[in-house]
Amino acid sequence: MKKMGLVAATTAAMTISFSGAAMSADTLGAVKERGFVQCGVTTGVPGYSNPDNKGKWKGMDVDVCRAVAAATLGDAEKVKYIPLNAKERFTALQSGEIDMLSRVTTWTLTRDSSLGMNFTGVTYYDGQGFLINKNLGVKSALELDGASMCIQSGTTTELNAADYFRENNMEFEPVVFDTSDQTVKGFEAGRCDVLTSDQSQLYALRIKLANPGAAIILPEIISKEPLGPVVRQGDDGWFNVVRWSLFAMINAEELGLTSKNIDSKKSDKNPNIARFIGSEGIKGTGLALTDQWAYNIVKQVGNYGEAFDRNLGAGSALKIERGMNALWNKGGLQYAPPIR
Repeated sequence: MKKMGLVAATTAAMTISFSGAAMSADTLGAVKERGFVQCGVTTGVPGYSNPDNKGKWKGMDVDVCRAVAAATLGDAEKVKYIPLNAKERFTALQSGEIDMLSRVTTWTLTRDSSLGMNFTGVTYYDGQGFLINKNLGVKSALELDGASMCIQSGTTTELNAADYFRENNMEFEPVVFDTSDQTVKGFEAGRCDVLTSDQSQLYALRIKLANPGAAIILPEIISKEPLGPVVRQGDDGWFNVVRWSLFAMINAEELGLTSKNIDSKKSDKNPNIARFIGSEGIKGTGLALTDQWAYNIVKQVGNYGEAFDRNLGAGSALKIERGMNALWNKGGLQYAPPIR
């Protein structure tokens, strides 16, 4: 690609200071008393968290919120979704506006140690990529020297792009927007040559284009982006509930438990299934939940594979392959500690 003579990027990572000791609270007790979970989601990313044409929130991150509601309240629909852009999300969690954040958020050292929050697991293993117009005639990210690039502010993509271009002795001009929708509109309007984000989000954003077939995603993956739910530090009980709600979905897929067959498994002689359903073993005691907490998740939300398929995979508009997000015994990275 011909160099455009643009100035080098000077992208800095956004840092939110969190002063004082970690907030300590009984979030689980507050949720039970309130009767619903306050869950921070995106302002709209198909496949992760996006309202449908009837205003009903759907997506992989939404299903994690629903799983927590099913575990804590016995009803996956008892969730209040609070849409947040990238710059708002951490402040909303720190201030107590939300109980949990389930919003395509990358687990990093800074976020896990300096912002007063804890990541509870990995919902999706991702990596940053690049979306370009086919007419640009580029087949590799290494041909993007001098390109203008649409980036959402307050995300890890800013620093990742700066690192990648500096490492490869290239320059780019950042064109920064507050929301993912704005980045798509900027790209479509010709404000930039390239749109960069986590690769799975690029698939989601591409379907928002008037002509999705005119854009392609380059093969390079330039970063590690483990995406997962986040809670405040200082509340181990709530941390455990959110963590094990996700782990229950992953374990259920490994055990072959689905929303359609779990009722028929109540008399199964497999002790792992009996412990999962709550008919024996530790049940819900350690989490301060009912014995049916994991059963409720699978019955009302489904296992991890079901959620992946309908939101991101073959049953969705995105058609993303499981890849690294397959179970550990299927060649992927998804692995949950046992329920025992």
